Amino acid sequence: MCEADSIPTAPAATPGFYTLFRTEFTLAVRRRSDIVNPLLFFVTVLALMPLGIGPEPEMLSRMAAGLIWVMALLATLLSQESLFRGDYEDGSLEQLALQPQPLYFPVLAKVLVHWLVTGVPLAVLSPLLGMMLNLGQAGYWPLLISLALGTASLSLIGAVGAALTVALRRPGLLLALIIMPLYVPVLIFGTGTVQAALDGYSYGPQLAILGAILAAAAALAPLAAAGAIRISLEN
Repeated sequence: MCEADSIPTAPAATPGFYTLFRTEFTLAVRRRSDIVNPLLFFVTVLALMPLGIGPEPEMLSRMAAGLIWVMALLATLLSQESLFRGDYEDGSLEQLALQPQPLYFPVLAKVLVHWLVTGVPLAVLSPLLGMMLNLGQAGYWPLLISLALGTASLSLIGAVGAALTVALRRPGLLLALIIMPLYVPVLIFGTGTVQAALDGYSYGPQLAILGAILAAAAALAPLAAAGAIRISLEN
């Protein structure tokens, strides 16, 4: 990996990071479809689930946590393809790569914005959808916390796949094949958090593992994505 992708001291990178973050967040808010489409997919599919698997309350209650987590994962994946696509097509991604500031921080800013406009709304909506699927009350709070942590990890991991496929014309299937196996641990411990709460056990260990996954992803995924972007630009 290029020496330019190493993490510099915080004072040197903070001003540029916040400027880029504000710019990306403003652009994301203006592109309302990027926010609405994953949420619409998330809500619509979960609303149709009782029609497909049956309206029995006990069955829905057992499956609620897994269904919500799987749909949140797919909704996040749905928006990952466009993470760097627009910047690559208009040439601004190449300009970011040429700046003296390491590419780590622009990638981190983009991922943070992606999580704020995709992952956070999914987490906030999850208790309401859990109520619709007859999820026990003990699972509402663990579901919200686990989704907040988990969707942040999903955005970071997905950024690596998005960077690897940014130069491809139709990267959807390849992107899914690259990052779906990496999503599995987040999915397992996310659903495990809710299930432990519903069974009356402590869900602290599962949340701790989700936090550890997030910490590792925050440190390593932007570096990997930055290196993948440079490779994609060179080719």
